[in-house]
Amino acid sequence: MTDLTIPKVQFITIDPELEGQRIDNYLRTFLKGVPKSRIYRILRKGEVRVNKKRVKPEYKLQANDELRIPPVRVSEPTDLPSTKLNKVSSLENHILYEDEWLIVLNKPSGTAVHGGSGLSFGVIEALRALRPQQKFLELVHRLDRDTSGCLLIAKKRSALKNLHEQLRDRKVDKRYQALVSGEWPANRFKVKAPLLKNTLKSGERVVLVDEEGKPSETRYRILESFNQATLVEASPITGRTHQIRVHCLHAGHPIAADNRYGDKDFDQRTYKIGLKRLFLHAHSLAFIHPNTDERVTYKAPLEPSLISVLKRLRCEI
Repeated sequence: MTDLTIPKVQFITIDPELEGQRIDNYLRTFLKGVPKSRIYRILRKGEVRVNKKRVKPEYKLQANDELRIPPVRVSEPTDLPSTKLNKVSSLENHILYEDEWLIVLNKPSGTAVHGGSGLSFGVIEALRALRPQQKFLELVHRLDRDTSGCLLIAKKRSALKNLHEQLRDRKVDKRYQALVSGEWPANRFKVKAPLLKNTLKSGERVVLVDEEGKPSETRYRILESFNQATLVEASPITGRTHQIRVHCLHAGHPIAADNRYGDKDFDQRTYKIGLKRLFLHAHSLAFIHPNTDERVTYKAPLEPSLISVLKRLRCEI
């Protein structure tokens, strides 16, 4: 990525779709690659003007505001991945629903939601490459790289804002299917345990149950019982990193093929019957559509490899 300087002052009229966004957040997106400190400096010095006036970083943009942005050094945008790559083009076949407001994707396991940490691209970069005319595409929430299933992407800023509010107000219902070790107790309907992020010396990020952590809750119900294994439905009430995986481990029933929070003996057993990936799948997603105000539900079917593992487990009973 090379640096280049915007050679002259720019004047930008704010689209109504951006109304309500803080100006500091807008500039961080518009001036990609510019350090936050530099953005706050040009705001503080009054080099950025809104309708010819100085504004504070927390100023919320209004429709048709005129922004003055000074010359500034920015990073050249990273090239999007080629749509000829199979991993990119195949995402089209994973779209469960799409309209002018949003996309619901059945994200494949092994695909990150965004690039970074050594990955050249993820779902969002691939979708931007597949939809070059789409001005706005942003993740509404995230899924772990190895988790498959329902992933929501907003195609308008107003949709993103609406859906984020629903997430905060717990109006979004997410349901996952997970294959866990052992017999999940019939009377265990939830796990409440505070979660704390921790970074190891290696740089690997892990999440631990810790009293100093954030309050976290996952609700569970049994879908099917096998010999020393259970298929459960997990519904996260809070949305912490690795929440379902860590709560399953905390309950004494780690998820199959979880290379971070799993059980080696259980993983060896499931590997022998064909499980080559984490058995955690975002099965359904329900929310209020930001345009129609109707409650909608979308479901992502299990991939054939996971269905095959369940069939093999049934044969062991």
